[in-house]
This record gives sequence, C-alpha cells and structure tokens, in this order.
Amino acid sequence: MSSSFQQHPSLIGDNQAKSIAAIVFISIALYNALELMVLIPLSFKRYRSLYFWSLLLSAVLGIIPTSLGTSFQFFELAPLWLSLLLSNIGFIMLVPTQSVVLYSRLHLISTNYRLLRFLKWLIIVDTAILVIPTVTLNFASEYFSHSPSWVRAFDIVEKSQLTWFSAQETLISGIYIYETIGIIRISPHEDTKRHKILYELLAINIAAICMDVALLVLEYMGLYFTQIIFKALVYSIKLKMEFAVLGTLISIVHSGSSHGELPSSDMSHFMAG
Repeated sequence: MSSSFQQHPSLIGDNQAKSIAAIVFISIALYNALELMVLIPLSFKRYRSLYFWSLLLSAVLGIIPTSLGTSFQFFELAPLWLSLLLSNIGFIMLVPTQSVVLYSRLHLISTNYRLLRFLKWLIIVDTAILVIPTVTLNFASEYFSHSPSWVRAFDIVEKSQLTWFSAQETLISGIYIYETIGIIRISPHEDTKRHKILYELLAINIAAICMDVALLVLEYMGLYFTQIIFKALVYSIKLKMEFAVLGTLISIVHSGSSHGELPSSDMSHFMAG
C-alpha cells in the first residue's frame, strides 16, 4: 500500500539514487515472485491446502501487483487509477495473507485448538476492519490530494494498519517460537539433526519479526519512499523464507510424530518428494 506520492513530490523519480534503488528493490521482488510461482506448485502433490494457496496467492496476486503498481505510480508509467488498482490488489493479497501463511502452518506444531480458532477469527475480523478503510482512503487521498483532511486520514489509517498487521504477524510468529522452544526442550538431546531443524525454524521466524520492525521504523520516521518500495521486497523475502520452511516442516512433523510429541499430520500428502 502506497502513501500519497502527490503529497511527497520528493518521491517522484527525479532523484537518480532513489530511482535506482526503486528499480533494484522492485526487480528483486518480481524475481522472487516469479521464482516462487514455479517452485511452489512443484513442491506440492495436491493443491487444496490452505498453506499452498496462501503461499501461491501471496506471490502471484500479492508481490507482482504491488511491485507493478508501485513502479507505475513512482515513475508515472500508467494512469493513476491503474497504479492504485494494482497496488491495492497487491496489498489485499499480500499483507493480510501473510498472516494466513503463518497461521496455516502453526497447527503442525500446536494442539491448542482454542488458540488456533482465536487466531483464525482474529485474522478474518481485522482484515475486514482494516482493509476496507485503507483502500478507500488510499484512492481518496490521491484523487482529492488538495484536501489535507483526506491525506491526513489516510496517513493515520496507513500507520494503524501497518502497525496492527505487523503486531499480528509478530504474535503468530511468537506463538510459533514458543511452541518450537517447547519441542526443543522435550526432544531427545542426542537428536542433533532435529535440534538443528528446530533452530532453523526459530531463526526464520525471528528474522521475519525483525523485517516487520524495520518497516515500522521506516514508516514512523516518515521515510515514505523507502517504506513503500521496500515493502514488496521484504514480503517477497519473507515468502521465500516460508518456502524454505516447507522441507523442514515435513522433517519436524515426521520426527515429532515418531516421538509422540506432535500431532500426526497429512501435510506430506500435499508435498512432493
């Protein structure tokens, strides 16, 4: 989701350094998305799990429209309505869907079904509450940029939704980290390979939290250009880390089930090789 470019003329591509940075960030994000478009279907045997669809939709309908819409608007390559349409489609399919990605793999290591049910409804409700006003005010702040009230309202909502979705992802990742630490504590000490897998999952979740914090810092520092352009890249990296989690999840689920520490899962039925 982009802040108003019209209200920040320094963001328009007249600065060579910023233009080069924008091209680099967007190019990497698009490359990551195209790579995931190929790798994700090849990694699943069946295409009906929530994990599969949330990953794929985030890459195809999240990163790609976000990157294109942002670049079109930044370099003034397309009509404003098209740039905003692509950016908002990307926002809807990228930011809220990232929470779905995190949620869809949490049940593999947690048996707290009451907590899982709470997280599911939390994602559904706050998506409806935050997405609609954010998209509406984004269009209004661009088409009625002469009105400070619209721009100010969008800036408030933009900060609010970014903060909330970051907090939500941090909450889900935090629960995942907590459950992972619990498994490490009760697993056999001699199983060093399994410990390595668990520590890798732990590191990936911590890295994702750090990237969310970085976006928040940029937003509240008023570095609109950096936050807007950097967001697509950050989420593409987070999705690639999620793809890296796929194989390790299978290993930990199989290992945990054999030790009686984790619930049995049919996830391997959906994943190739």
